[in-house]
Amino acid sequence: MNLINSTLVHKIHLPRKQSTEKAPVLIMLHGRGADENDLIGLSEYLDERLFIVSVRAPFQFAYTGGFTWFDIEDIGKPDLKMFNESYQKLMRFIEDVKVGYPVDPEKIFLFGFSMGTMMSYAVSLTHPEMIRGVVANSGIIPEGLDLEYKWEEIKDKPFFVSHGVHDSIIPVAFAKRAKVLLEKSEASVTYREYDMDHQIDEESLADIIKWIEKYL
Repeated sequence: MNLINSTLVHKIHLPRKQSTEKAPVLIMLHGRGADENDLIGLSEYLDERLFIVSVRAPFQFAYTGGFTWFDIEDIGKPDLKMFNESYQKLMRFIEDVKVGYPVDPEKIFLFGFSMGTMMSYAVSLTHPEMIRGVVANSGIIPEGLDLEYKWEEIKDKPFFVSHGVHDSIIPVAFAKRAKVLLEKSEASVTYREYDMDHQIDEESLADIIKWIEKYL
């Protein structure tokens, strides 16, 4: 069910607990080669108050039949044209969600995986005032882009950084780098490494559930 006109295809999962107040919203951003169905299956485990929106990346990924936010030139180095287009579409999409769905615009959380984490970082670091918090799974803070990160405005902004120590796609060193950059700006960083590959396992999901409940 989609109630808004947007350039980005998406699915929603309604709050399981009804309230007279507008719901906090969790926007899910998948990794390369997946789609809007990839992460939304986690909805049943997450806080029942959440209005969950799972978004499809705008570009077809020929190798799997899924979708991607951009092509990559190297690990952590996106094709700038594709990245910028995805970034602009995602920014417009978030604005659409704020006015088109019955959600609290002051409680927007981003939940990224891999490339989706890169997009989550890009949005939250350029417009920290828009985002309540970020769950950053198995990703990278993209550097060397045409974006102005507002490091001075993320003090106390909550980030949950999760990464597998055996990640065969994005080495855990990128998570350590993100931790350093975020803590340098005095963000509120919860950093966790797990005995896993490029994935979200039961242990990491359990910690994510607790973290989201804390900041709701």
